[in-house]
Parts: sequence; C-alpha cells; structure tokens
Amino acid sequence: MLLLTETTSTTMRVSPQHHCPGQNSLTSQNGFVSFPKSSTTSRAVSSDMGNPHTTLPPSGSFKKPINQPITDCNTQIRKFCEVGNLRMAMDLVCNAQKSELELATYCSVLQLCADFKSLDEGRKVHSFIDSCGIEMQNALAPKLAFMYLSCGDLREGRRVFDRMANEKVFLWNMLLSEYAKIGNFEESIMLYERMVEFGVEANSYTFSCILKCLAAKKSVVKGERVHGYLLKLGFGAYNTVVNSLIAFYFKCGRTESARKLFDELCDRDVITWNSMISGYTANGLAEKGVEVFIDMLRTGIRLDLATIVSVLAASANVGVISLGRSLHAYAIKAGFNKEITFNNTLIGMYTNCGDIDGASHIFYNLGERSVVSCTSMIAGYARDGLSDKAIALFHEMKMEGIKPDIFSVTSILHACACSGSLEDGKEVHNYIRENNMDLDVSVSNALMDMYAKCGSMEDALSVFSQMLIKDIVSWNTMIGGYSKNSMPNEALHLFGAMQQELKPDIVTLTCVLPSCASLAALDRGREVHAHSLRNGLAFDNYVVNALIDMYVKCGALVLAQSLFDKTPVKDLVSWVVMVAGYGMHGFGREAIAAFKKMRKAGIVADEVSFISILHACSHSGLLHEGWRFFDIMRNDCNIKPKLEHYACMVDLLARSGKLSKAYRFVETMPIEPDASVWGALLCGCRIHHDVKLAEKVAEHIFKLEPDNMRYYVLIATIYAEAEKWEEVKKLKERIGRRGLRKNPCCSWIEIKGKHHIFVAGDNSYPQAKTIDSLIKEWSTKMKAEGYFPKLRYALTKGEHMQKETPRCGHTERRAMAFGIMSFPPGKIIRITKNLRVCSECHEMAKYVSKKVGSEIVLRDSNRFHHFKNGSCSCRGYW
Repeated sequence: MLLLTETTSTTMRVSPQHHCPGQNSLTSQNGFVSFPKSSTTSRAVSSDMGNPHTTLPPSGSFKKPINQPITDCNTQIRKFCEVGNLRMAMDLVCNAQKSELELATYCSVLQLCADFKSLDEGRKVHSFIDSCGIEMQNALAPKLAFMYLSCGDLREGRRVFDRMANEKVFLWNMLLSEYAKIGNFEESIMLYERMVEFGVEANSYTFSCILKCLAAKKSVVKGERVHGYLLKLGFGAYNTVVNSLIAFYFKCGRTESARKLFDELCDRDVITWNSMISGYTANGLAEKGVEVFIDMLRTGIRLDLATIVSVLAASANVGVISLGRSLHAYAIKAGFNKEITFNNTLIGMYTNCGDIDGASHIFYNLGERSVVSCTSMIAGYARDGLSDKAIALFHEMKMEGIKPDIFSVTSILHACACSGSLEDGKEVHNYIRENNMDLDVSVSNALMDMYAKCGSMEDALSVFSQMLIKDIVSWNTMIGGYSKNSMPNEALHLFGAMQQELKPDIVTLTCVLPSCASLAALDRGREVHAHSLRNGLAFDNYVVNALIDMYVKCGALVLAQSLFDKTPVKDLVSWVVMVAGYGMHGFGREAIAAFKKMRKAGIVADEVSFISILHACSHSGLLHEGWRFFDIMRNDCNIKPKLEHYACMVDLLARSGKLSKAYRFVETMPIEPDASVWGALLCGCRIHHDVKLAEKVAEHIFKLEPDNMRYYVLIATIYAEAEKWEEVKKLKERIGRRGLRKNPCCSWIEIKGKHHIFVAGDNSYPQAKTIDSLIKEWSTKMKAEGYFPKLRYALTKGEHMQKETPRCGHTERRAMAFGIMSFPPGKIIRITKNLRVCSECHEMAKYVSKKVGSEIVLRDSNRFHHFKNGSCSCRGYW
C-alpha cells in the first residue's frame, strides 16, 4: 500500500483543488438525486434530458464485513475518478480482486469512461463486471447503458437498456436523441410510444426531441397526439416545448397551427421569433416571415445571429434587396459580419436578388473562405448564367486547399449542365471518382442531369447503371433526359422498368408523356393518363398540360379539347398548348378563338403565345389575321419580336404568295435573319415555283448552314420541278464534295401498343406482298378515276433526277395500307412520318379516306393532316 499511497499523493498534487474527500455524499439538482460529476470536465447530459447520476446505497449496505484494505482500494479508485485520472483508476480496477470492488466504484469508473468517451476502457469494465457475476441492478445497469451511449455504441447501449428496468427518463431521452442523430426517426418514435406505455413520465427534453423526429417524418396525426399529451402534463407554457411545436407544425406545412401557438404564447423568446421567420420562409411565405421580423423589431427583442440569417433568407426569397442591404448594415454595426454563417447567407441573398457583383465583393473580401462560401458563390454564378466563372472558382478553391463537398460538386455540375460544358463536367466526374463521392445518390443524380443536358445519354446511363441505390429522382432524371434528347423509345422502356421498382410521381409523368407525344404513341399515352387517374395525379396542372400536349401531338385533338374543357384552372401553358394544337392541325380559326378567350380570361400572353398563334395563322393561310396579331404583340403587349416571330411572318407571307414582300421584310428586319427565316422563304419559293428568288435565298442559307441537308434537298426539288437538270447535277456534285447524306424516310403506326415501322428501301416489313398489292390497286383506281397527283422529285444515286424515286420511299402509304388491313372499318388510322409527306402520298390519302370511309390522321415533320371524305384539313397550306 506504500506504493499506492505515494502514487495517490503525487496524483493529488497535480490538481489539489479537485480533491474533496467529503464529497461522497449525494447531491440534488433539479429534483434529481445524483453523484458528483468528474471534476476534470462537465460532460454529462443537460438537466433537460434528465440526470444520469443515480442514487447508490452506501457501501455498508452490501452486507460485507468491513475490510480496511478493500475500503482503501474503492476509495483510491473513486479519488482517481474525481480528478479524472482514468488510467490509474483502470489499473486499480484490473488489479483488484473480484470481491473487493463496490457497486459505487464501478459506477464512478463507468462515469469517467463516459466523460472521456473511452469506449475501450468502458468495455473492459463491463467485461470485469460480467466475469465477477455482478447482477445488473440498482444504478449499475443505467450507468453502463449511459456509458455506451455516451461513447457512441448505440447497439450495445440499447442491448443493456432492454435488459434493465427502464424507469430512468434520462436514458429514454438519450436513446431517442441518439437514434434521431443517425436518422432512424422511426425507432425514436417507437421508443417514445413504449416509454408512454410503460408510464415513464416525459420531460421537456423528451417532447423537444420527439417533435423533431415527428417533424422529420411529417407525422401530423402523431404530432397532434404528442401536443395533447404535453398539454395534459402541463408543458404548454414551456418555451422550449412550444418552440419545438412551432417548428414541428411548420415542417409539416401547418402554418396556421404554428401561428396559433405563437399568438397564444405570452413569453416569447428570440428562438420563438426566429422559428416563425424561418418557418414561414421554408413554407414559401417569405413575405409573412418579413412581417414577423418587423413585429419583432417593434417589441424590442434583441436580434441574434440566427435572426439575421433567417431574415436574410426571407429577403432573398422575396427578392427585396433593400431589406437585405439594411440587414447587412445592421450586422456590421452589431459585429455579426465576422461570422461565417452570416457571410455565407449574405452571399446567397445577393445572388438570389440578382446582385452578383455585391456577392462577389463580399466573397473576395472574406478573410477566410470556407467550402460553404465557395459553394454559395458557385451556385450564384450558375444561377446568373455565369457558368465559366463558376467552373473557374471550382478550380480556384481546389488550388487553395478547400476541399469541395457534396454540395459543391452538385452546384458545379449544375453550372456545367446549364452551359453544356461536357468536358468540364467530365473533369468534375473524375474528381468525384477520386474522392469516392459517387456513392452519394444526390451526386449521381447531378451527374446524370449534367450528362443528359450536355447530350451524352450514354455517359448518363453508365452512371445510372452503377448506382447501388436509385431514388425516384434518379429514374426521373434518366427518363426526362431520354425525352429531351429525342430518344423516346428508351424513355418508354425505362418507364416500364421503373414501374417494377418504384411508384411514378408527378415529375415522372411529365417526363414520360413528351416521349409518348414524340412517337405519337396514343395507346401508351392513354395508359399513362389512366395511371394518373388511379393514383390521384391527374389534377396536377403540370400533368394536365402534358396530357393535353400528348393528345394534341398524337392526333387526338378531340380528346385534348375534352380534357382542356374539364380543367378547372387553366394557366398560360394550358391555353398555349391548345392554340398551338389547333394551329398544328390546320384549324386556324379555332386557334384564334382560343387565343381571344385566353386574353379575355385575364391570362397575359407572352412571346411563346404569339409564336403559337402566328404559326396557326401561317398553317391556315390567315394572312391579315397574322399581321394583326404581329402588331398587337409589338404595340399592345410591348413584346419585342424574336427570330421565331419573324420566321412565322415570313412563312405566312411566302405561303400566301407574297414572295417579294416577304423578301423585303427579311431585308428590313432589325435583327440578323438566321437560316430558319431564310428557310421559310425558300419553302414559299418552292410552293410558288419562283426559281430565281429561290437561288438568291439559297445562297444566304448555305452561308449560314452549309451542312444542312434539308435545304439542299429543297432547292434540288425546286430545280427538278422546273426541269433545270444541269443545276440539279451541279447541286448533287456540291453535296458529294461536302459528304452530306439525307436521313432515310420512315413512317410508323401504332397497333395495340406496338409500333410498326416502315423504312425507305426496306422491303422486309410484315405482309409486304399484301400491302404492295393493295397500294397498286389504289394507284390503278386513282388513275382510272382521273386522279393526277403532283409528282415530287428528289435526289437519287443515279446521274439524273427521276420521278417517284425510292429516296422518297412512300413509307406513309405502306403504313396507311397496313392500318387499313389491321383496323376495323371506320376506325381512325393514325400515322407518323419523320419527314414531310410527299405530294403523291398526300393525294392517295385523300382518295383512300373517301373510298374506305375511314379518317386518316397523318403527322409529318411539319404539321398534321386530317384526311376525311376525300379532303385534307391543310387545304393546301403545307
């Protein structure tokens, strides 16, 4: 014992102020009986959670004879614990005899292990307890559970907890909190329900913790039960509890309930006010958040950093930069401008309000930049369309040793996506791989979005295929990417695969419906419509507008009109889709009527609306009406015409035969005409056989787009129809020198959900002999009855231009014949073609619609043709 005494004496001299032998008596704090804490630090949980130090019986109550050496051993261990010397305490524990140590000694050592977060030492003590056969009773089991939980071993702490009498509220609170920290809110909620069932009375910490868990799960009903229970126990006036209730209701979108609590609370602290401001802002009611802030100023409550940050976020959402600047000035006076959180929020406020220069000034004058400030600035540059600056800053922060986090890489990937910077995006992807960040779902989703917007769906699919966990955003990103990159078949295939894994949501439907529209897949589109009805998604405006657009582009204008009429709230997009739909189908008068109704309903027309109505006038030959709308746009609506509007007007004039006027119109345009404007005039030259003007126009086009095969084919057709074969030959040689090739013609028809495709030059289609025989029969009857269709000329591989060449392919007539053979009499035949319909097939469709008695709806690359009773809805304006 001499050595022990010397060692103890030495240890005591290190920290004599903590050596209080008389402090073995129990103390009482906030109604909880407890042991004194370890003197080296104050690491125990707060009094709100409950106190982990529990009453132990005195050593004499264990019915053991008083033995001086044993008493000395226990006393020495507890003295080491009091001064925080865990190493010496553990040495004595390990060297002691099994029968020597008292329960209080074990508790003291376990408390010290918890204070120092020393899990290994705590496990040794637990092992020693088990080897001694000591029963887990009184305070030992709670102390052991507390040690494990404090050291982060939730699994073992829970195991000990489940084997003990669970009447200690502080342990319940610790478990609730620990499960919440790892995001296992379901387990926290289940523990709370068990706690109530066992009759353990909750305290303010319990309610604050469980309300956060219920808010995370948006469990409104259970939250309301907790609300009722805490009122019953008398916690309705506790600020901390009411503040948690306010936060809960805001996170569940119950803003009125949160406001009611706020109004009923007499003693509001700064946290209460901050919760109201941030809650309103998070729910898209930033204006109300600002109003609360103004009321707060009137009450004289002292603002803290959280207040300033919350109001800055609100002013950013509202876009009131004057308020943001005032807060900036106040923060400088109050000394908050040195706080990192404040500066990061300030940068976000300036960028959201469109003052990128103000944000840059703050950012580049920061004493020390953090990953958050860099990310805020990158996001601001991306939002402002300054993708190059965002990418440069990303490289700059890496050079400065600031390691980008998940938010940084997702922000820079968004910048790359907006600018179409595929190479920069791939470089970021390499960084993500090197730092093992590709396992994060949000990063993978941002990568797929970047690749999709940069047009690299192969890379997007590679990321998608390697994802271990795919959420609904992952599927939607891929489906939307395929749709936007003109890969509708792939989008529909992936949509089918998704339904085996996840339930589609509103975004999914708005992503897949454009693919149905692109393929004119009416049956698939109807299936999606049925899905939206079954799952209560059919009343969302985005879905409704996508459905209307799908029906329009699938040729089912009647269904589109029916859905449009049933839509209770029609926004601008709804009206524009219908106006464009009428125009696309050749019903110009109906388009004008819809446009007028839209304006009468108080919907303000935008530039896209006028593009739609001008197209409609053009496709129906409504020259005067088109000019009137062009003037309304410029004079009444103060919308400056863009190239699309000028192209519509040139097309309108050219189709109406006003070629000279159209040419003068192009020459006097206030902005430089592009190939689409000149191309509209070239089409008019072809319709009205003006070869001389066509040559002048073609030279302009070839300077702008020298590799666009479409215009070479168009001018070649003009030459061929004028029988200028030498010019055709020269043009063909020019095409050969440039190595240009025309896309092959193809048409398709949907039958029972399956697409049957007919490609020019391919004679392997089903029932080829029967189809060719039927087409031959129609041709013979047409000639016998005096039909003389306009013949179309096209470039061929031979030396001369020939009529009715395989390059045209006449694929639309094959699809038409297959439809007549497959459908019952009277059923509408719907056909889609990737190029414009040829003159001969156009005439044959008119003839067949009359003889067979079936309506034929043909969608080509330019518009719809409804063939019925021998006439077409286009009336020659195609």
